[in-house]
Amino acid sequence: MRAGADTLLVRVVKVFGSVRPHHAYLFANRHSTRMKVLVYDGLGIWLAARRLNKGRFVWTNGEQAVSVGLSPEQLRALVMGLPWRTLAPDHAITVV
Repeated sequence: MRAGADTLLVRVVKVFGSVRPHHAYLFANRHSTRMKVLVYDGLGIWLAARRLNKGRFVWTNGEQAVSVGLSPEQLRALVMGLPWRTLAPDHAITVV
């Protein structure tokens, strides 16, 4: 996954029509071991990358693109490689 911020920004605009402020757009490689998060904060673009040495990010249904709404807690769990789908609204994630 070699795409930079500009390339990923173009992909978001092609799929969604525009990039919305304070939304996170997630991209993963084919093996789901690397993830990039693109965020437009209203002033500029932020790009973060995360790699798992063991395991995989679980968030897609195969090869098709998926649009999923996540709570802030679910996003944190997903980026950390935790089971984000099983989080209920009353659960909390703490990072030590």
